[in-house]
Amino acid sequence: MAPRRVIIRNHSAEANLFARRTFIAFASVLVLLLILFSNVYSLQVESFEKYQTRSNSNRIKLLPVAPNRGRIYDRNGVILADNKPVYSLAVIPEQTNHLKASITQISKLLNITKNKQEKFFKSVKRKRRFKQIELYPRLSEQQVALFAVNQHKFPGIFVDARLKRYYPFGKLTTHNLGYVARINRKDADKLELAGKSENYAATHGIGKLGLEKYYENILHGSIGHQEVEINNQGRIIRTLDFAPPTPGTDLTLTLDIELQMIAKRALSGKRGAVVAMDPRTGGILAMYSNPSYDGNLFVHGISNKNYNKLRNSKDSPFINRSVRGYPPASTVKPFLALTGLEERAITPDTKVWDPGWYQLEGLPNKYRDWKKWGHGWVDLNKAIEQSCNIYFFDLAFKLGITKINTMMERFGFGDYTGIDIHEESRAIMPSVSWKRARYNQPWYTGETLSVGIGQSFWTVTPLQLTQALTTLVNHGERKVPHFLKAIKEISTVGEEKNQSSFKEIIYEEKAPLVLKQQKNWNLVLNAMHRTVQVVGATAYTPFKGSKYDAAGKTGSAQVARIKQDEKYDAKTTQENKRDNAMFIAFAPYHNPEIVVAVAIENVAKGGGGTNAGPVARQIMDQYFGNRVITSNLDNPIPHTKVAAQHQHNLSSPSNAIENVEAE
Repeated sequence: MAPRRVIIRNHSAEANLFARRTFIAFASVLVLLLILFSNVYSLQVESFEKYQTRSNSNRIKLLPVAPNRGRIYDRNGVILADNKPVYSLAVIPEQTNHLKASITQISKLLNITKNKQEKFFKSVKRKRRFKQIELYPRLSEQQVALFAVNQHKFPGIFVDARLKRYYPFGKLTTHNLGYVARINRKDADKLELAGKSENYAATHGIGKLGLEKYYENILHGSIGHQEVEINNQGRIIRTLDFAPPTPGTDLTLTLDIELQMIAKRALSGKRGAVVAMDPRTGGILAMYSNPSYDGNLFVHGISNKNYNKLRNSKDSPFINRSVRGYPPASTVKPFLALTGLEERAITPDTKVWDPGWYQLEGLPNKYRDWKKWGHGWVDLNKAIEQSCNIYFFDLAFKLGITKINTMMERFGFGDYTGIDIHEESRAIMPSVSWKRARYNQPWYTGETLSVGIGQSFWTVTPLQLTQALTTLVNHGERKVPHFLKAIKEISTVGEEKNQSSFKEIIYEEKAPLVLKQQKNWNLVLNAMHRTVQVVGATAYTPFKGSKYDAAGKTGSAQVARIKQDEKYDAKTTQENKRDNAMFIAFAPYHNPEIVVAVAIENVAKGGGGTNAGPVARQIMDQYFGNRVITSNLDNPIPHTKVAAQHQHNLSSPSNAIENVEAE
């Protein structure tokens, strides 16, 4: 058996090893403590302000508060756009007893659909239980009253009120005011790009069209905030501070809502537009496009059914016809006459023989007058009174398209008027270069003749017509059409603090249209005056018996092309190819206060005098009320004698003047 080996321990060596390990451990602990204290010093002393801010941001939160949108009034203080309370049903799940049963009961009570209930329960899964969740977006007054009676049965369920845009006159003002609707992704991107997204943090709607869009910056106001203390779960513990939002600015318009109502009534059952303007300021008194639609439908989100119904309507209610291009027809003849006088292509006494047609030398086509047998010898006054096409075919031929285009552009045709909505069209003022750029074709003389009676490629908007007529009656002073009359200002100083007043807006005028001979203004305006005042003139009938002294011009715009030997018959013509009726007017003749332009699409019978003239008459009757404003023509002879004398001088018995409906 091998001897047993005995190991003798070296206590000295073990003691040294233990001492070394103890030292290393102590040193490590000391180093870690130094690091810990150093970090604590850094956090508590050196970075105190930084982490204090972080701590406060975790504990204190700023909640945005949306401002009230500015309201819009008409010129007489009638409210056109208001902020109306809208009531929704909201739930805080943690405060309810038996959430599912409560929702089932309240749904039966208020007739809430299964779809909305399912949507609510999906939201509950995504949100914290102490957060407010919407169950029903728009409660009727009856539902609010019914819930109020039974509210004690449903803890944690309550009615939440907020302000939404409301348009009291609905369809009557939509094409002017536009509407406010929910901010979509496109809107959000634009706000972000403009650096305005922060100011819309609590806002759900934004101006989409019309004045609501044009004046969005001043209507919206500035955001406020609520400073609250929250716990680590995000629950609000208390409110620390509240900075109220600055409400949007209230606007007063030049629009007269009563005049707007008359325009709607006058256009009832018709497709068309009316624009009435104050020529002294450029303020829009009425602007109505028919048919229209209710902007309130878009405030809360329009249904697909209602939207498709509007979009697919053959009457196209989305189109604002006040700023849409129409062939102007004979309404532009006064402006062409002024051009002829300025260019010395005609004089007031220049006479043209009208046999009922006009023909260019060497060409077979005949350009017809609306009166089959013609008007006989025609001078400037008779040409405008009777809307003689032959006179203006000849004038257009003498002038040429370039001179016509140059003068008409000075009146504002073919360009934006500068009105304070974004939706207007420039329409078309044709020229040689325009046709070359558009169709890559040369300009033909026959097209110049058509332009001479407001046809061919030429289109104008009813708004452009009122602007041009304003320039005419103002002898060249050019006003900018506008809706905004005044904005509300709130005083922030002295004893007047928080008191409000409306500050009137002053608009700059465009460069004036200066003529070589100032007398030419009156020559054309006098002819327009005779068109309304002389018996047998095309605009005499619609204004017969008016208490105010008006002047105007009729027009019938051909929509469909008529062959050389074809006769137009409205009864057998497809509706959308029937003629349009046009009319422009101003009153009183001396010192005009109102100008009106009317366009009516596809009339069944008659022309501008028969269809559009009575619409202008209703507008002016409303404007002047019971005021009596009369004046004579350029001499004191009674109207009937003036007409007879004028007829004797210029016409043979076979060409007697008659009140024909074609114009």
